Amino acid sequence: MRLLRVGPAGAERPALLEEDGTLRDLSALVRDVDGALIGDEAALSRIRAAAGARILPALDPHGLRIGPPLGRIGKIVGIGVNYRDFVATARMATPAEPVLFLKAPDTVVGPDDTVLVPRGSEKTDWEIELAVVIGRTARSLRTDDEAMAAVAGYALVNDVSEREFQNERGGQWDKGKNCETFNPLGPWLVTADEIRDPQDLRMRLWVNGALMQDSSTAEQIFPVAFLVRYVSRFMTLYPGDVINTGTPAGAAVSRPAPKPYLRAGDVMELEIEGLGRQRQQVKDA
Repeated sequence: MRLLRVGPAGAERPALLEEDGTLRDLSALVRDVDGALIGDEAALSRIRAAAGARILPALDPHGLRIGPPLGRIGKIVGIGVNYRDFVATARMATPAEPVLFLKAPDTVVGPDDTVLVPRGSEKTDWEIELAVVIGRTARSLRTDDEAMAAVAGYALVNDVSEREFQNERGGQWDKGKNCETFNPLGPWLVTADEIRDPQDLRMRLWVNGALMQDSSTAEQIFPVAFLVRYVSRFMTLYPGDVINTGTPAGAAVSRPAPKPYLRAGDVMELEIEGLGRQRQQVKDA
């Protein structure tokens, strides 16, 4: 299923996107698309049954904002330096273990919402990533099968980052990862059964029409199953938590000088196979 949330920011309603592009209202069945829903197999089965019976009312998508596909996110765990092509182009050492950082849920915006360049920023950067949405409580998982069983679905995310704040101001990466609007998510939460292989998804990002990132999740150093299992050793994962799994080559930080960091007026467009497309205009905060 492709689950999403539509409507004004803060007042989104749950919806379902059918294969033919018809948008269906889920408000009569569930309160929201959130951890409570995706951790409830009975509720998901009711949605599938209603969709199969074609009894869900249609929504007119014209002028309807698409919000983040997941509400009330518990935590966002970011993974750094997780693509072989990124490591090669940036001339970095391959990490022996995943690099972890946290992003606050209030960084999340819709897939087509405005991205704000923070005040004083000169190095705001793009990062197309595969987001993994957790669907069951996970503690110290031991096997890849256990890890994949904890995955509810996947989404497209832009892990926007301010590189000076991240790398040049001391302390943790969190400084450059938690600015307002720095986690556009969606358009859809695609349930895990719809994605045949999360390690075989093409991903592309354009800035002002120029292709900047063109890679595949096959380039991941640490694949999805390993990441879920690894993260669960250090923190408990709950339904509605999200793991951003890293970005491939092509971010501004890894390009030759002068690095083409984002400025007001720029437009980012990005897509991952099967997970939809985003478009954000950049403005000054």
